[in-house]
Amino acid sequence: MEILATIIFISIFLLAPAAVKAFCKKHKWADKIGAVLILYILGIIIGNLRLLPFLPAALAHPSSLPAIQDALSSAMVPIAIPLLLLRCNFRLNDTRSQLLALATGTIAVLCAVVCGYFIFRGGIDAMASDSASSDSAANIGGMLMGVYTGGTINLAAIKSMLGVSERTYLLLNSCDMIISFLFLTLLLSFGIRFLRRFLPFEAAALQSTEESASIAANDSNDGKAAFFRRGQWKQLGLLFLVTVAIVGVSAGIALLLPEGWFMTAFILLLTSLGIAASFSKRLSDIKIAEDISMYCIYIFSIVVASMADLSALDLSSSLSMLGYLSFVVFCSLLIQVLLAKLLRIDADTIVIASTAFICSPPFVPMMAAAMKNRRVLVGGLTIGIIGYAMGNYLGFLVSRLLLLL
Repeated sequence: MEILATIIFISIFLLAPAAVKAFCKKHKWADKIGAVLILYILGIIIGNLRLLPFLPAALAHPSSLPAIQDALSSAMVPIAIPLLLLRCNFRLNDTRSQLLALATGTIAVLCAVVCGYFIFRGGIDAMASDSASSDSAANIGGMLMGVYTGGTINLAAIKSMLGVSERTYLLLNSCDMIISFLFLTLLLSFGIRFLRRFLPFEAAALQSTEESASIAANDSNDGKAAFFRRGQWKQLGLLFLVTVAIVGVSAGIALLLPEGWFMTAFILLLTSLGIAASFSKRLSDIKIAEDISMYCIYIFSIVVASMADLSALDLSSSLSMLGYLSFVVFCSLLIQVLLAKLLRIDADTIVIASTAFICSPPFVPMMAAAMKNRRVLVGGLTIGIIGYAMGNYLGFLVSRLLLLL
């Protein structure tokens, strides 16, 4: 029965994106919502409800599900990044916006962490007095500074540096998954449209949107998925070899570095090699690279959403910590948007930078796909990678600073 359950869930994760995409093409209202958000909702249902209530629990929620989720989510990002980058056009005049987005994002998280510390430290320190003094609000603030400029890797590293208890670390990690999901849902549902009206929205982004719509229309008229058309098998073989080479070389070099640097180095190498490959006209002209990378992103979307376990959130014992974390996520977004309005940073750059900070680089391709704007992909990945690198330093320094306040 376990094997059958594994086959069922793998099939759902791999085939659901095709069904949702076909549904969006058929129904305009669904297309306005977007395939990514629909897949997110479907993933939440799979992860938190019994998918097949008339079957035994072992089949509806098999013990192999976490392993399936981890394997698929880990595999999709390394495949999608180089394939997406093959179709990118790189512009030097985007550098100013990217640097400003990096600076404003860091300032926004810092301000939110410090302000939230004064609001929530009473409740958190009261919890810490019942468990461990190392779980103080100052140390929690340092961990939040690290995770929301870097990622979960930084959260674990700062936890070890500050001696925070395993219980508090797991609680923070669970809260982070839930609030990050709400953050993404907010952006995907109406946040992108709102910010494009509130902040500058460049013509290049509009052109990318129109280009994507044109590609989608061509695919619909053809009646076949791009990679099943005649004459595409040679291109598929070439893409497969290039992708395997990029992922293999990136992973091989990253494995030679200290363990804590693997993910940073891996994504940096994937990005660099993908950019280098995009300068080959033979590779950049292969349009099916975008179709395949988008499908990987759709799979990643439904799998990641299914990993958000709402039942794991123990609100009765963690209201102050949940409040602090929620305040940092949404207040930092508000501060960054206001700074962007002042500095005239375009909307898509802010969305992708905020995604890189709050959710880490693996979510950047998904957000770029949702915005239908490949131009911001490299900037988002770069911001996320820099965040990985500086997250541990900032987290430790902020925890020491909060102790002095």
